[in-house]
Amino acid sequence: MSQNSAATFYDAVESASETVLLGNEDVLERLSVALLTDGHVLLEGVPGVAKTTIANVFARATGLESNRIQMTPDILPADITGTTIYRMQTGEFERREGPVFSNLVIADEINRATPKTQSALLEAMQEGSVSLDGETLALPSPFMVVATQNPIEMEGTFELPEAQRDRFQQKLIVDLPTEDVEHALLTRFDDDPQLSPSEVEQSVSEAELEAARNAVADTYVADRVKQYIIDIVHATRADDEIEFGASPRASLALLRASKARAAIHDREYVIPDDIKALAPAVFRHRLLLSTDAELSGRSTDDVIDTLLESISPPENVQPEASTPTT
Repeated sequence: MSQNSAATFYDAVESASETVLLGNEDVLERLSVALLTDGHVLLEGVPGVAKTTIANVFARATGLESNRIQMTPDILPADITGTTIYRMQTGEFERREGPVFSNLVIADEINRATPKTQSALLEAMQEGSVSLDGETLALPSPFMVVATQNPIEMEGTFELPEAQRDRFQQKLIVDLPTEDVEHALLTRFDDDPQLSPSEVEQSVSEAELEAARNAVADTYVADRVKQYIIDIVHATRADDEIEFGASPRASLALLRASKARAAIHDREYVIPDDIKALAPAVFRHRLLLSTDAELSGRSTDDVIDTLLESISPPENVQPEASTPTT
């Protein structure tokens, strides 16, 4: 199985997504990283920056069966996981699976749901299964949650608990477009006002997705790179600007995500640049800043950038050439 199958996979997804998306290449790459490593993603951005559209386009391009859940304060856990109902006509119980039974679940405005409902996703995200009436049911594979949230409207919202934030491999910030990108966006939708994610065609097969996932699993990580990850994670736990540092789950998330990024960029091994590129997305929702850092106006990303600059990356991280046998 060729190592560049992950690169081929991403090129196809990116090409198909360009039909609708403009200026969101980094977000698309990070979503691909998560999909190839069984990760979940939290998308944050102000209203109107196409968070849900990005998730829908990604689902269409990858051919994943998707369900969108509009999270509201009155939605119940059973509305997500499903329930069992009694049919009087047959005298039997019928199981109705909820929208979580899908390859890609889009939890729109997740912070508008109550903590009890938010927690209904915990088992699904961590275990790949849910419990209905005492029975454990496996979810489809692959399984991925893409949740969106709006950072500026706090009224009527419920902040995600730390345990659930930690279940997300990455938190991605969807920024406002640049002037050039927005001009191109206006032109495209002026030419085709009905353009939508439904215009995006599936670009990869199930076999190609599986090949890409296998390529990621085979990506080499030198011991020096693993130590580099450990150095960064432990630095978050010792930094005076950080009240609570990254967990071991964050270490594993950074390792797996870095392997996927390397494979997407057509490399057979992870380099320090992979770690640096993904560290903000993996850490920003996991770190709790100290009061002094917050009063100084420091953002989590500022602290992460400073921390990365303070740690020297390793060299000679390529796999050693195998010695030919005689």
